[in-house]
Amino acid sequence: MSERALPPVTALGMASLALILAGGIYLAAHLPRQVPLAPAVVLLIASALVLAINLVLLARVRDFAWGTFFLVGKWALLAYVITAGLIEYAFLRDGLSGGPLVVLTLSIVVYAVHVPVLIAFTVARYA
Repeated sequence: MSERALPPVTALGMASLALILAGGIYLAAHLPRQVPLAPAVVLLIASALVLAINLVLLARVRDFAWGTFFLVGKWALLAYVITAGLIEYAFLRDGLSGGPLVVLTLSIVVYAVHVPVLIAFTVARYA
């Protein structure tokens, strides 16, 4: 049985999430004091770029279980939007505002999109 040639979705997803995690740790290490945002913004941009590359590479796959991918992906996305909302609520409740809030919010968006993509890809690749 030959294995289909699929893009490195999982590896790119883990790299993207590692970049987001590093940016979040960086910001958390400086809070509640003034945070220099440049390193966190660079990590966020790099992570978002990896996410975009991952989605483009995945979209180019022709013979793939897209029905399964979207079925699993929509429910995983719903779950991760809820958890992302809870995390965002915790940031707001804690009084976070300004630039750090924007960077962390965008980081949560990348997280809330990439994890469902990884879950859906993992299920659909074996369908």
